[in-house]
Amino acid sequence: MHNKAIDAAAFAELEASAGADFARELIATFLEEAPPMLAELRSAFAAGNAESFRRTAHSLKSNGLTFGALTLGALARELELKGMPDDALPLSALEAEYARAAAALTELRDA
Repeated sequence: MHNKAIDAAAFAELEASAGADFARELIATFLEEAPPMLAELRSAFAAGNAESFRRTAHSLKSNGLTFGALTLGALARELELKGMPDDALPLSALEAEYARAAAALTELRDA
């Protein structure tokens, strides 16, 4: 796969265990749910709400790893474990990686 945002082996495993049709449904749900989660991270960061921040980062990590979005999962895991960052740079990095993963997942869904 030309775009390394998604690990091909992990995605193939999801398709094998869930079925290709259900995997496509899961992608659609993720593409709907992730942007509000990213917005919630920003909101929690701005409000200094560490618990909401951690919980949302955890959900993004889990959801991303389901599809083999390993870099997205790793960035979200770092935010989950380290808690509130000093500045918004890690959030921007996470958002950029989500955009890469979303583009790759859209390709896989529509293939």
